Amino acid sequence: MMQMTVDVERLKASAAQSPPPFALRKIGHVVLMVTDLQRATDFYTGVLGFQISDVYGEDMMPGGMVFLRCKTDYHCLALVGAGDGRNENRELHHRAFEVPTLGQVITARDRLREFGAKIDFEGRRRAGCQIAVEFRDLDNHSLEIYWGVDQVGSDGRVRPASEWHGARSLEDAIANPVPVPDTHRPR
Repeated sequence: MMQMTVDVERLKASAAQSPPPFALRKIGHVVLMVTDLQRATDFYTGVLGFQISDVYGEDMMPGGMVFLRCKTDYHCLALVGAGDGRNENRELHHRAFEVPTLGQVITARDRLREFGAKIDFEGRRRAGCQIAVEFRDLDNHSLEIYWGVDQVGSDGRVRPASEWHGARSLEDAIANPVPVPDTHRPR
């Protein structure tokens, strides 16, 4: 594997010279290949609480397909049952799902533990300062449930790295919060 040097400052300065004539609003949906469509559907609906919007049979998609939603969009996630079982999570690093409260991150972690899901990390990584639990689904896709990601204001300023304060458990992240941003308006 070839090692590349990362030029942090050049990456931070990257910007399109000519912005496109359209504006993206959000990341839409993700489609995952799974080895057992029923088992994966049971996990995403029964453990994570997704709802089924629609299902394709094999006549419409080899392996079948299930469209899942967590809010009002028709789908934010779809599962295709034609996976070969060799997912090493090489291309898509992970998919993250936001919950409305910190308590729900804790509840999700506890539910994942009860289900026996492989938990890779819990706590606060660094950039973005969200509190999260990162885990694997039954096909080894890396997922995250998070709350409290930093927001970027119209001035474009972000929290400095000196305030990130990583934490390796949810309890540590709660006990050692990051500084609250200054919300006072300049006079």
